[in-house]
Order: sequence, then C-alpha cells, then structure tokens
Amino acid sequence: MRRRRFLRGVGGGLGTAAGVAVGGRASTRRVAAHPGPYEPYGSIDVEGAKEAVVDPDGDVAYLATTTGYATVDVSAPDRPELLADVRDPLSDREDGPLRGIFDAKLDAADPTTFVVAGPANPRRGAISGILVVDVSDPARPEEVAFHATEFPVHNCFVRDGLAYLTGNDGGRNPIVIVDLGTGTEVGRWSVTDVADAWAAVPSGLRSVHDVYVAGDTAFVALWDAGTWLLDVSDPADPTVRGRVDVPDPEPLADLSESAVRRRATLPPGNHHYVATDESGTLLGVGRESWGRRIEDDATATPAADVAANDSGPTPGTAAPVSAAPDAEFVGGPSGIDLWDVSDPAAPVPLSTIPAPATPDPTYGGVWTTAHNFELSGGVLYSSWYRGGVKRHDVSDPGAPEELSWWRDPEAASFWSARLAAPGERDGFFVASSWGVDDVPAGLYTFPDHAGEQADPPGVLPSGTATPRPRYDTATVTPERSEPTTAPEPGVDGGISAPGFGVAAAVGGVALATWRLLRRAEKRE
Repeated sequence: MRRRRFLRGVGGGLGTAAGVAVGGRASTRRVAAHPGPYEPYGSIDVEGAKEAVVDPDGDVAYLATTTGYATVDVSAPDRPELLADVRDPLSDREDGPLRGIFDAKLDAADPTTFVVAGPANPRRGAISGILVVDVSDPARPEEVAFHATEFPVHNCFVRDGLAYLTGNDGGRNPIVIVDLGTGTEVGRWSVTDVADAWAAVPSGLRSVHDVYVAGDTAFVALWDAGTWLLDVSDPADPTVRGRVDVPDPEPLADLSESAVRRRATLPPGNHHYVATDESGTLLGVGRESWGRRIEDDATATPAADVAANDSGPTPGTAAPVSAAPDAEFVGGPSGIDLWDVSDPAAPVPLSTIPAPATPDPTYGGVWTTAHNFELSGGVLYSSWYRGGVKRHDVSDPGAPEELSWWRDPEAASFWSARLAAPGERDGFFVASSWGVDDVPAGLYTFPDHAGEQADPPGVLPSGTATPRPRYDTATVTPERSEPTTAPEPGVDGGISAPGFGVAAAVGGVALATWRLLRRAEKRE
C-alpha cells in the first residue's frame, strides 16, 4: 500500500449519495507562521476535489468535487473543517444529476454567489450547464437556479452576475457569456469570427480551455491558437484587443493526424490556464505538456510531419529529461510564462517559470507540468500536479524568485493554488489535490512565507526561472488528465480531463456528434 498522507483532516467526502453535511464554523484564530521546515499547516480529505477558490475574507474555501461541490472552513488553517458536502446535485431531474464537475467559481463581485459548472467533458444523455448556488451561509448552500447549455462546461469565470463559459461544441468553440439571473445568453465570441482560416484548423487545436476576466478584458486560453485578449466592456459584442503567442492558422490546418497527435503532447505546451495580477497588466499563461520516448516518437511520427511541425525550441520551455540512463525522451513538462500586457495590442514576454523535473515525463508517468495558479500581491501561487506547490516573488516579473516549494509526489497531485490571507506571520494559501493512487483527494493549507521543505523528494530537483526573449509564434500542446492506467494520448476518440485537447485534436467529430445527439434528445 502506498504511503498515506502525513496529515489527515477531520471529516471527509460523504460518498456519491446526494446530501449535505452541515457543521459549525471554526474559530477565526489564525496560526502564526511556524518555525522550522516549510510544510502544510493542515489538510482535509474531500472526495473528488478538483478546483478550489476562497472567499475574500479567507475564511471559506469552495471546491468542485467531480460529483458535486463542497465548502470548507479554513479560518483556522491548521484545522480545516468541512461545512457542507453536496453530492449528485440535480438528481431529481430526468437527465440528472450534474456530473463531471471540475470547475466552480465565486462571483468576483459578489462572493455569496457560487457557480458550479459541468460536465467538464461530453457525457451522452447527461445534463450540462451551470448551477447557481447562494452561499450566504456556506454551511447551508441553497441552489437557486440551473441554466442548461448545449455544450459541456469545462471551465468558467463569474463576475457582476455574468458567467463566461467555455463553449466547446466541436465546431466554433466559442466563449459564451450568460446572465446568471435569467439564464439568457448575453454574447459570444469565437476565434473563427476573426478569420476564415481558423475554421479549417482541427477544433481540438483551438479548444477554449479557460477564461479570466480583469476589468473589461477577458483573457481566453485557446490551446494551440494562443491566448486572446477580448474587450468585454459590452458583453454583447466582445472584440479583440490583443493576442499572445497566436500562430498562423494555415500551417495548423495542414497538419496530418499524426502531427496533430504529436503536437498534442510535446512542449512548448498548450495555453491551458490564464490569470492576471490585481492591476490586470501582468499576465500568467500556464502551459501543459509531456514527453515521449524517442523510440515511440520516431515510430509514431513520420519524419515529414516532424519537420513540418517543429520550428525549433521555444525560449523558456523545459529541456528534455530522462527517467533512467537507458530511457531518453523528447519534450517534457511545461511551465508558466509571464507577460506584460499593459498595452494589450503589444504584449511583451518577460520570463518563464519552468516546471519541476520528473523521473518520467510521459503521459502515463509522473506529472509535474503547470496547472492552475493565482497572481496576488506580487506573488505567484502555483500548482504542478505531483511536482507540488510553489510560491514565487514576481515583483520583478522579469526575474521571478522562488520563495517556497513543497511536494510529496506519493501522496498529493495538486490541481490549484489560491491565496486565502496574505502575510508572512499569519497568512496562508490553499491548494487542492485530486489524490494519488490510494491517497484520497483533499484540500491543504500552506504558510504564506518563504521556507524550505525538510528532506524533499530527491527525484524532483528545483527549476529556476529563465529570462524569456520575445518571440512571435509558438507551437503549443493540449492537455489530458492523469489516468490510473494511461492509454496512448489521442487514441480513445473521446475527450478527457482536466483538459481535453489531446483526443479532441483528432476527435472533433465525436464532440460534434455528441452535440447533435443532445439536441435530438431534448427535442424528443
């Protein structure tokens, strides 16, 4: 049996039966920063934990939990306490319950409104959309509305009563803006609106994976189509303000199936997650990728496709790594790029924070590539799956400085990192883990101060940030979830999670078919 998590939390997931666990609020006392080695303040098991967000007071964390959602009192970070664990929401509906819940967000302007999105990926015959929940009392969440969609909802952002949804439909793959009060669509935007050439690109290479809104600008991560900056001052008519690492679409449209598959796994990685600091001028772009054994890559990819798909290494990306002296790889995990977007029309690359090294960078190996993060107060809080969680000082974004790093690859695979309360003395951040093997998923709390982990795993040497020269185009990589037994990426014909680009790059027809079936079922 694998080594269990060294800290066990109180409470835990309540299984898959519908229900709510209700508890009282813990003390608001915060622990002082502990001396000695850097380590978590505490942790709590929450079955199926995925994305986590925190209320502005830093007292309650809200989690998407795959089959539902949960609230956790973190006001005493060394003693996190489960407040509510809701499973199988909308189970009373004919096509319910809502499943595949990987993302959930608080309204950035109204933290009493919580939006639960799903399914993250297509599920034939399943309900899809966003569930609006009143969390005025986080121990007793009240579901107030559900707005159905014709597409799965992998990720979302919520602000001022508007939900910005990833609308991957296997065709245009738009961002869809929905009014939470009425459920009506306010507006939408697709890269295919910009130029006809984008419509010829396989839909999986221009899947909209995530969206972040700062001020009146929406930052949209579009896999191999780069990151697009949209003016959403009029949500009914989003327009392009700028673009980051957006390539020429015509070469993408000409790729063979084998080249698409290769592009979907190797660095420099897809545009997977985006977020800005408080000013909206420092943008982080998280990419996600893996490696391939050289012999597998040579066998699977004709030389002509490699030549057509490779334009040389991208500055700031991870170098190839090896799992053993007799195992050599191409590619590897990707990191987080920092950009100055004070002029949206002319973004400037500043630096790249590389991913931790891994003993096995393949899709079926040990994942250490970038996942979700937050920029706040001049600090980057980042998650790297089994590569752990990190804090970087990015007050000088051209030269980020690693402040702390904690990892336990046998017990935790981190999905997100979110600041709860700033400050070296009593501040902390939370990080959700979706578990490893027999170690359950859950939520960790970490100090918001610098420090070094005692006896860290030696298989993950520390990376250092590297200056990043400006470049105009890049090849990027779609992303998949870490399976128990990993198939060859892209061969199952479906779309998986947390991202779905690997299979979607060659499985757009399957998604379009799912969409048509959903419409037919609703008509029936």
